[in-house]
Amino acid sequence: MITADYARTHLRYSAWASQRLLDAALKLEEDQLHRDVGVAYQSIQGTLSHILFGDRIWLSRILNTPIQPQNNLQAEWPQIHERWLEFAAGLSDADLARVISYKDTKGNSYSTPLWQIILHVVNHATLHRGQVMAMIRQLGIAPPPTDLIFFFREQQATHA
Repeated sequence: MITADYARTHLRYSAWASQRLLDAALKLEEDQLHRDVGVAYQSIQGTLSHILFGDRIWLSRILNTPIQPQNNLQAEWPQIHERWLEFAAGLSDADLARVISYKDTKGNSYSTPLWQIILHVVNHATLHRGQVMAMIRQLGIAPPPTDLIFFFREQQATHA
């Protein structure tokens, strides 16, 4: 199991990296953003929307509250990140063992410890951010660095 501090750090990292990639994507032309490149969720927009969907649905499951999509990455995603961080701020190490019961999008029932959900959310976003970075590179554009070490370095510089 992980600690609450570890969970908070990685949720902050995921929010940071996703925001950096979203900012880069918003500088692209509409055609570039929506171009079907046959990877992941077809396009940069589709893949970023999928990451947001995952962030939103898992938060909804752990809060046991429906979260209505806004269908606007730029407006909704930072709000979802903020809600994740607000939730995580109050976590104790013991809270992470709490088992969350939920249904997947096909209606199958599952029960999963909170710590595993948090690691999944961060890992899921990391996987698909990598795909988006590859799509941006295919356009001949250098994506922003989003590796965990860059997050740590930026945090260290900010708190120095």
